[in-house]
Amino acid sequence: MVIVLLAGVAAGALNAVGGGGTFVALPALVAAGLSPVTANASSTVALVPGTVASAWVYRRDLAPVGGTSTRALTGVSVIGGGLGAGLLLTLPAVSFDAAVPWLLAFATVILAFGRHVSRVVSEAKGHAVGMSPRAVLIGQFLLAVYGGYFGGAVGIMMLAVWSIGLGLDPSAGNPMRVAQIAAVYLSATGLFLIASDALSAPFVLITMLVGAVAGGVAGAHIARRLPAWLLRGVVLTTAVTMTVLYFLRN
Repeated sequence: MVIVLLAGVAAGALNAVGGGGTFVALPALVAAGLSPVTANASSTVALVPGTVASAWVYRRDLAPVGGTSTRALTGVSVIGGGLGAGLLLTLPAVSFDAAVPWLLAFATVILAFGRHVSRVVSEAKGHAVGMSPRAVLIGQFLLAVYGGYFGGAVGIMMLAVWSIGLGLDPSAGNPMRVAQIAAVYLSATGLFLIASDALSAPFVLITMLVGAVAGGVAGAHIARRLPAWLLRGVVLTTAVTMTVLYFLRN
């Protein structure tokens, strides 16, 4: 239970600062005796209060992504998260295992060089290159489905898409990333509580939930005080670390 509690704190803090909390939470729940599918659903349920708490800390820092309204982006995240959760309950749990490390590697490269590439292309074309609001919503829907299904490093992938498609700085997009993860997790949690056995180990679940709330609040407060360049470094370091760990796990 101590390990589960500490994993919850670490996962909540990671989600608030740079993403990747699922990678910490999921193995801890499996080690506590839960099956992979149950652990996947339980980690989403356990992390959602901490993510919501982080989003509340960030509430004054939220800014629209591109030309898309916050309400539209959140609505797409809610729908996609619910659909992804439904897929988890009906499809094999290992469906994305082979693809996830490569998706993460691609996202990490985009995070590292996306804004530079976007700037170079804009200069070559003579005008700014940016995703249309419709393209942003379509991309967000696909990411939300993935987030509801598996959730691992979905926030890192969001920042990567916004970076290459809109030239958005990861530090500027971090508050919206947390808010959208909260929307995805809330939608998925509703279905998991009804249709999965996520509540089969309530003490384990509550222990991780308490840790995740503490870590989420602390991580968000720390992230808001970090200089933009340092926060970018933390996000990129987290992305690289998660990519390496996912490849090693596979």
